[in-house]
Amino acid sequence: MESTSKITYRKLTEADLPTFIQMRITQLREEGAKEDFDLVPALKDYYKRHLADGTFVSWLALDGEKIIGTSGMSFVEKPPYFGCPSGRLGLLSSMFTNPDYRRKGIAKELLHRVVEEARAYGCGAVQITASDMGVKLYTAYGFVHNGNFMQYKL
Repeated sequence: MESTSKITYRKLTEADLPTFIQMRITQLREEGAKEDFDLVPALKDYYKRHLADGTFVSWLALDGEKIIGTSGMSFVEKPPYFGCPSGRLGLLSSMFTNPDYRRKGIAKELLHRVVEEARAYGCGAVQITASDMGVKLYTAYGFVHNGNFMQYKL
């Protein structure tokens, strides 16, 4: 008999952080990041502070009690500009789905939920640095490339 699991969604809580952080690290590894130090303490500090002050929100996908998908949205503010009169931006991160659950619409649902969080926060735009795997998802959702994005590493 085939088991038909029902995926449920809920917001991240501090109690979820150990699993959430491990999934974030798995995502970074999958994207080819070089690991030259233990990122866990810095991630734990970031998520605790920003969950508490409301400048980070995440929706999770669960199969039963098991977290199988994550999303994240950090809220930042910069001087208003014509493309974003509020100056409030959502920075999308932590988009990860367990490989066994991919291609089932889970990432799309998680993306929609955090984009709506950004809208509710008053963000005028959402930005992401997309992995090759994520580009299709974001393009289908309506994200467009901004060729002006550059970064200077300090």
